[in-house]
This record gives sequence, C-alpha cells and structure tokens, in this order.
Amino acid sequence: MVPVDVRLARKSDIPALARILGRAFQDDPVMAWVQPDAERRKAALPGLFGALTRHHFLAGRGSEVSLSDDGVAAVALWDPPGGWLQSPREQLAMLPGVVRAFRGRLAAGRALTDLMKAQHPEEPHWYLSIIGSDPQVRGRGFAHALMQSRLDRCDAEYAPAYLESSNPDNVPYYERFGFEVTGEIVLPAGGPSLWPMWRAPR
Repeated sequence: MVPVDVRLARKSDIPALARILGRAFQDDPVMAWVQPDAERRKAALPGLFGALTRHHFLAGRGSEVSLSDDGVAAVALWDPPGGWLQSPREQLAMLPGVVRAFRGRLAAGRALTDLMKAQHPEEPHWYLSIIGSDPQVRGRGFAHALMQSRLDRCDAEYAPAYLESSNPDNVPYYERFGFEVTGEIVLPAGGPSLWPMWRAPR
C-alpha cells in the first residue's frame, strides 16, 4: 500500500472535509432514515458536518485528514477521552446546521442522538464519531491510514476506542482493526440499526 500522509484537521480544511463527508454519507442507512428526502440530504449534509467540525471537533484536536495529490481525501472526527459530549454552547452554535439537515425530521434526529447517548460507554476512551472518504478514492487506503494513525496512539496511551457503525456492511471493516460489536441500537418506527463497537488497547 502506498504511504498516505495524515495530519490533524485545520480550520481551513472544513469546506473540503464537509463536502467529502456529505458525499460519503449520502447513502448511509441512518442518515437516510433521519432525512429521507435524498435531494435535501445531499444539499444539507455538508453544512451539518461543517458545523459539527467547526464548533466541536476541532477544539478536541482529535480530528485528522488523509491527503491525496488533490487535497483532503478522507476524514476521521475523533473525540478524546472525556470529550465526546457537546457543551450547551457548542450545541447552540451547531443548531442552524442541524436544523437545515434534519428539517421536518428534528424529532428523528433527537431520537437518534438520545439512543446513542444512552448506550455510550462511561469508561474513558477515544470516540470515533465520524469517518468517511471521498467515494472517488474509496479503496485506496485513505481511511485505513486514518484508522491506523489514531489507533496507534490509542495503543501507545493504552486507551480503548469506541464507535457506532451506521452501516452493517462496515462492521467487518472495523473488526479488522480490533473492534468488537457490543450490542445493537435499533431506531424507532422500523428504522435501521447501529452497531456499537469497542476496541481494547493492544
């Protein structure tokens, strides 16, 4: 595999990473449940990911990007141990992006976040909230490099890691990095499931 450059995300990366995550999650089962309107989802997701990054993830200094010759190719938004809960100030700052993304479906968005919070582990850990690569470069190792970068740090710090897979197809991918499924979060009204996954340090 060709070596991939990985570095911390910067404020100047936000427009590019927001576009990439918007494309990466356009067909995600959970995102499609929260916002069934495909055109509205396509238009709103970049703004949502941009707001989350700008007002929450950058401050934790756990978010990284991997780079191709054309710029940002993949993004991983991590929260450090003890830092996964958003503050009231962060929530207020992100609200316009959330409202635009989930217009008409705010109750579904709240149900999703409440269920995720209820099952979130209490033990300190690195939390992989969001990871995605540009569909045009998928399979070329950009997301793999991001996973390995942060998990190497987890092992060096002897810190566990946690994520929720919103797509069943991705569970085996995370298992290859040492994550194990610990349960199932079932969304209401016939919605899809998320799979909480935990990784002990090595």
